[in-house]
Parts: sequence; C-alpha cells; structure tokens
Amino acid sequence: MSTSLADWKGVPPPSVQLIEGRFIRLEKLDPARHADGLWKTLEGPGSDPKLWDYLPYGPFPERSAFNDWLNNHAANSDPYFFTVIDRASGDVQGILSLMSIVPAQGRIEIGHVTFGAAMQRSPKSTEAVYLLARESFALGYRRLEWKCNNGNARSKYAAERLGFSFEGVFRQHMVVKGKNRDTAWYSILDSEWPAIGAGFERWLSDENQTESGQVKTLVECRT
Repeated sequence: MSTSLADWKGVPPPSVQLIEGRFIRLEKLDPARHADGLWKTLEGPGSDPKLWDYLPYGPFPERSAFNDWLNNHAANSDPYFFTVIDRASGDVQGILSLMSIVPAQGRIEIGHVTFGAAMQRSPKSTEAVYLLARESFALGYRRLEWKCNNGNARSKYAAERLGFSFEGVFRQHMVVKGKNRDTAWYSILDSEWPAIGAGFERWLSDENQTESGQVKTLVECRT
C-alpha cells in the first residue's frame, strides 16, 4: 500500500498524567502514591501465581527489589507507565505502559501489562487497553503494537480479542530469564481504529455492561 505522507511531521510523545474511564482511571505511575497498592495486588495474598511467567522481571520476593523496579520505571519516559485505579473502590489494581515510542514514525506499543486478580477477566482490563489505545491515536500515532512471547496463549488471545491483527512471529527474538523467546507481533493501524474504537465503546456502554454481566462480546460489538 502506497500512501503519500509528504506533510508528515511526526507526533508528540505521551505526556498525559490522568485518563478517566468508566470503571477505572489511569494515573501516571507515582511510587510514592502507588507502591503500597501495587505491592499488595501483585505480590500479596491471592495474587495470580502465573502473573510473572512471561514478563522479563518478577516475581519479587522482597519489597526493596519491587520498589527499585517501580522507581526505575517512574523515572523513565519510555516505557511510560500508568497505574490502574478502580473508580468504585479507589484500590490500585494493576500497571501497564506505553512503550517502544517512536514519535518521528508514529509508532507506539502497549506493554508491561500486569493486572492483579481483581482486574483479570473483567471490564476493567479491557478498558485499560482501550484508554491507552484511544490516547495513542488521539496524539496522532499511525501504528499501535502489541507483542508477546509466542508461547503466551493468554496474551495472544487477548490481542486478537482486543482487535489487534496478527502479523507474524520473530523467531529467536530475545533471551528472557535464560530462555528463548519467539515473539508474536500484532498491530492496529490508525485507519482501523475508528471501527475498533467504536466497538470498545459499545462494549463498555451501560447498555452492554449490565449488573448481570455483558450482553454482547467485544468481538460482537465490532461486527
């Protein structure tokens, strides 16, 4: 596909500090305010034992190492981390980031998705991704990426459910925790986002998210 981009001048890097949603809000990572809640939800009783399996870090048996990890990420602009706050309870329930940010090319990725048990398989996890996708395309990014270990069935299923298109596998892409990682690549393009974004909005609406559960699946809301 050949498209003229003679007037392309790039886009700004993300700088937003707060993004409000229906079920959650995303706050720029601030260890002073978020560390205790993140430690509790990610490493406390009832936390998901598989949470760290495909991440390049964790689990953190000691709080000091966890704090160092948070402080390092908070000090950097890529990845650009957000803490997920449940609007109803005010509880900290997860963390995720915008990363691999290339403003000159209009390319950005959602990654480091680390959700506590209270977020998993709930509208909150879907809304967190939607809010970052919406922010990315509102800034003018042309391409939103999702990458994961090719052996991570949960992440691959999530990518396709969320509307990302599978692009292929980079074989022997990385060595993570002493193991080979083949990386599956997915993307959403800016031309695809209006329809995908509208599907998210229909799925998150009051009419679809009722007290008894969802009426239509996310895939059904895109069709």
